[in-house]
Amino acid sequence: MATLQEAKQKMMELTGDHAIAYGAKQAGIDFVAAYPITPQTIIVEKLSEYLADGLINAKYINVESEHSAISAVIGAELAGARGFTATSSQGLVLMFEELPVAAGMRMPLVMAVAMRALSAPINIHCDHSDMLSVRDQGWVMMIAENAQEAYDQTVMSFKIAEDPSVQLPVMYGIDGFITTHNMENVYTLPDEMVSEYLGVRKPLYRLDPDNPMTFGPLALHDTYFEFRRQQYDAMTNAYEVTKEVFGSYEQMSGRKYTPLKNYMTEDAEVLIFAAGSTVGTARQAVRKLREEGVKAGVSGVTLLRPFPVPEVMETFSNVKAAAVLERMLSLGSPAGPHYMDLASVVYPQLDVRMYDFIYGLGGRDIDWATIAHTAKTALSDAEHKRPNETRFLGVRE
Repeated sequence: MATLQEAKQKMMELTGDHAIAYGAKQAGIDFVAAYPITPQTIIVEKLSEYLADGLINAKYINVESEHSAISAVIGAELAGARGFTATSSQGLVLMFEELPVAAGMRMPLVMAVAMRALSAPINIHCDHSDMLSVRDQGWVMMIAENAQEAYDQTVMSFKIAEDPSVQLPVMYGIDGFITTHNMENVYTLPDEMVSEYLGVRKPLYRLDPDNPMTFGPLALHDTYFEFRRQQYDAMTNAYEVTKEVFGSYEQMSGRKYTPLKNYMTEDAEVLIFAAGSTVGTARQAVRKLREEGVKAGVSGVTLLRPFPVPEVMETFSNVKAAAVLERMLSLGSPAGPHYMDLASVVYPQLDVRMYDFIYGLGGRDIDWATIAHTAKTALSDAEHKRPNETRFLGVRE
């Protein structure tokens, strides 16, 4: 049964890509820079349809590369526009040069990432190698589990990015093909509600010929450090602002968001930590484990940057073991990116043992039974005090 808030909304059948485009349309974007790359292309195609149908009043530029796309949005943001783009895989890494530029110039642009494996060899299906590879470039980062979250995060991203105490770019990721192309029931807010919620962008500074300013200047050792410290403070602010936005969005939509999505974690002895669409599969694994008498729970990450340290501490405080599912292979690292983030919080403050599991690279499927097995393995390893070792799920040796 729909909640009171949902009753005021329109239920639409949307793919994840369409949900993002619809949310961006409602956000009142002024500028879109578009370059196609599978499985993101549908987002910018749909936005071009909205423009052709007169449903958005925005400047839309087809550019020659993803590097040009992010550069164009940075320029539009400097002019005071509310800018948006989307990309995937090799497109995101081609943008890499400009990612720290957008953050360093404090441009509150928003970008959706259809998470996809990196080359080589070429693969067009889901893993998280693209988005997790750029996690330290000064962007606020979120990950959506399904099309509903993709829509909601689109709207919330503008609210977070444009907050005066943040003024940082935001990217959020959805699983390529699994979420981008699957159709789901998505509750959408009325246009006027989104418009009122976000308001008109009020840039703290902008290009103005009558009042010249310098943007992106040369900053040597006597000033560069201070610029970086200001970014650090802005990212620190983003943690509280994001939680505030989650709260205000819940009041408006009826949908609750938290930095970590916990399921049956209150009395759990073993946690499954996951991101993206896998979180839903992990819930099914937990239900099956509970039927067997195994006290398991799921912690799914929504807010990746800034990393939700207090929520991790609270969630992991009473568990014996954790199975950390990684849809990325961090070559040469002692463990995957999620494990390393968690370890920096958990050790040595908490008495919990964590174990790393690599899965689903290049879009390979994972089922609830495999996830349940990782939880049992982690619990057994913890009881025997075995050290962590990187293990691969569903790979031919």
